Amino acid sequence: MEISVIIPVYNKEEYIDRCFESIFSQPFPSFEVVAVDDGSTDRSGTVCDSWAAKEPRLRVVHVDNGGVTAARRIGYEHSEGRYIMFADADDLLTEGSLQLMHDAIERTQADEVVGPYDDQYGHRHDSGLRGFVEPESLIRDLLAVRSKFCVLWGIIFRRQLLSGCLSAPRVIVEREDSLMQIKCLMRQPRVFFIDQPAYLHYEDVPNSRRETLDWIRIYDNELRETLQPQWQRYQSAFVHHQLKVYEKFIDRRQFHVLRDYYRPLRRQLTSDIPLMDRVAILLPPRLSYYLIHGYKQLLRHAKK
Repeated sequence: MEISVIIPVYNKEEYIDRCFESIFSQPFPSFEVVAVDDGSTDRSGTVCDSWAAKEPRLRVVHVDNGGVTAARRIGYEHSEGRYIMFADADDLLTEGSLQLMHDAIERTQADEVVGPYDDQYGHRHDSGLRGFVEPESLIRDLLAVRSKFCVLWGIIFRRQLLSGCLSAPRVIVEREDSLMQIKCLMRQPRVFFIDQPAYLHYEDVPNSRRETLDWIRIYDNELRETLQPQWQRYQSAFVHHQLKVYEKFIDRRQFHVLRDYYRPLRRQLTSDIPLMDRVAILLPPRLSYYLIHGYKQLLRHAKK
């Protein structure tokens, strides 16, 4: 078996058919799909079972709800492929993507190959990166919450690279994909970027996830532990990551977070952290809101 496509499924009844159609229409000769029904409360599990009854390349695993990271890990444990790809149940693989990604990783002998991705509005999301890229620069982009490349989906991984990287506390439900990728990148893999898309991501799909400080504390602890082997190299980038998350809270007018968690960051600022981010944490939160919100509005208009 060459490729295993792993799909965590939680309450995606209205999307999963088109996801399966995009995968099982691929002409690539050697692949399987492992769909992990993560305790769905809608008919997602039934839809998956209906597909499995007619499609021998699909394996469905039903588990109690444990979160998307656990679902990916369970899918990995039940998979057999030499290479691993991930897809979300509300997204699609582009035509010929399995062959494209397999050819690229075989040709380059990389540990992971990353492509651009498209969205349902016809926009191409392309980092502009090409060829082999140093893991450190990718880690820094992920920590700064500014990555323009696919993080877990839209990538083909050599199976061995993922071993031990698909774990995180259950409560982490945002940026868990970045955490998994950082764990991989800390192993100094060979990462190759291609110029052709392998993935179609549906943006603006509603979800009810809302970060809390309890979640953030746990995430920061997990991230700090992941970076610990090279802490001196990444300490400032870790602080920058915390600042970017703080700004998200302030943009939602959750001003209490400075007092409850983030105030110590004012004593950890270094000159390599962008000036705007340093100013944002030093200003009173209600003033900082206008700086942060105004900047985000400018970025939104620039994308239109």
